[in-house]
Amino acid sequence: MAIGWRGVFPAVTTQLRADLSIDLADTQRVVDDLIRDGVTGVIALGTVGENNSLEYDEKVSVLSAIVEVVAGRVPVLTGVSEYDTRRAVRYAQAAEKIGADGLMLLPPMVYVPQPHELVAHFKGVANNTALPIMLYNNPPAYRTVIDKAVLAELVDTPNIVCVKESAPDTRRFTDFRNHFGDRYVLFAGLDDVALEGLYLGAQGWVSGLTNAFPKESVELVRAFERGDHAKALEIYRWFMPLLHLDAEHDLVQSIKLAEEVMGRGSERVLPPRLPLIGERRAEVIAMVEKAAATRPTIEVAKAA
Repeated sequence: MAIGWRGVFPAVTTQLRADLSIDLADTQRVVDDLIRDGVTGVIALGTVGENNSLEYDEKVSVLSAIVEVVAGRVPVLTGVSEYDTRRAVRYAQAAEKIGADGLMLLPPMVYVPQPHELVAHFKGVANNTALPIMLYNNPPAYRTVIDKAVLAELVDTPNIVCVKESAPDTRRFTDFRNHFGDRYVLFAGLDDVALEGLYLGAQGWVSGLTNAFPKESVELVRAFERGDHAKALEIYRWFMPLLHLDAEHDLVQSIKLAEEVMGRGSERVLPPRLPLIGERRAEVIAMVEKAAATRPTIEVAKAA
């Protein structure tokens, strides 16, 4: 299906059984619940989906299950997070065959590329698939920067259409808009600067904490889009303590724990990650419970 490139695209979790095998049925349930709560699209196998902890065959199985349950109701993008271009192309082509609607393409893992190598990696994937591509910029996590010079080299690659901006420096939204006009769709990718991103030109939000509070996330963006800035700000301020979790090292464990507290999923994660313990676990649980007890009044989000 065509990707509208607008609204809330949660980076969905991969659900696990007690023995840490992949629970495809529960992963499908989690995704179906999010769609029923009004999200605009889903990102399979991003960081929150534990992409780099999965084997190739597991990734194919998870993506196939998600595409199946979504059944065309919203667009499905999948993270492409690999060590090298060869592996990235292999997975991108598999995703296209499975029926994904687009790719969220990350820089190569482990090796930190020079700018010309980063351009070659992105072109290497883009030239081997017809799917539209969202590039994922997250310098704190991946130690490389998708800057204006890199994007300038990709202007003539037609299926690179979107940039998910997860740098904490919100000036980049304006700089990209000033430099490239509407050549690249911009998405906010860091939860605790999402509203700032929308004000500065982002058309959508790739979100982690939406997994725990989807209706509030959807209403935040809808309120912004309809010009109800007071409501958008009210939700954002209520949400902010949890949104900060998305910028922490343990974001996957925190988001999955928030899901569990809210009765939406399991906190189980794949090693080397382990569930939160001690004071950190108690802190996150208290934050989620407080948010649940003080939820803002919102309009009912209609299923897509």
